[in-house]
Amino acid sequence: MRVRLQRRLLDIIASVYIYNEHRGYSSIDRVLEAVRARHPDADDFIAKVEKHRRDERKHYLMFRRYFEQRGYMPYRVDVSCGHIDRLIRLVFGCGIDDLDTDAIAADDAAFQKLCRIIMITEIRGMRQLDVLLEDRMIAGDEALTRIFKVIRKDEPRHWAPYREWLIAREDEKP
Repeated sequence: MRVRLQRRLLDIIASVYIYNEHRGYSSIDRVLEAVRARHPDADDFIAKVEKHRRDERKHYLMFRRYFEQRGYMPYRVDVSCGHIDRLIRLVFGCGIDDLDTDAIAADDAAFQKLCRIIMITEIRGMRQLDVLLEDRMIAGDEALTRIFKVIRKDEPRHWAPYREWLIAREDEKP
């Protein structure tokens, strides 16, 4: 009974992660599109956000393989398990799918808010991974531990570009 409950908990954790990784890379596509249109000369920032998007997709695929190798699907989760979803709704009053990324990219203050949300979400994720990687139950699943270690290694690259963008914009204020 205990083993089944542990397995179920691990599968729930992995299901939340696969949802969030998918949500991450698919949402970053829209952010990239808007940034390229509004700031086409921001090559370094765009390249770093593109790398963030590739990493999020890579993480999603690792979780997908994790479930495929076990021969079953992840649990169905929705926006209630989306870390960034809550912050987007709180700050912009709508869900990610309804977010007008073009309008946000056109408004410096709104884009800075979006950058802060992405940065906060990624930093929170990095800290959560530190906790998970210390957990004995997680450590008992080698495949899941490997995935979490890859994600943990990638996380600082995910929030840093947004922080750099925000710091640069602070310096530009009159």
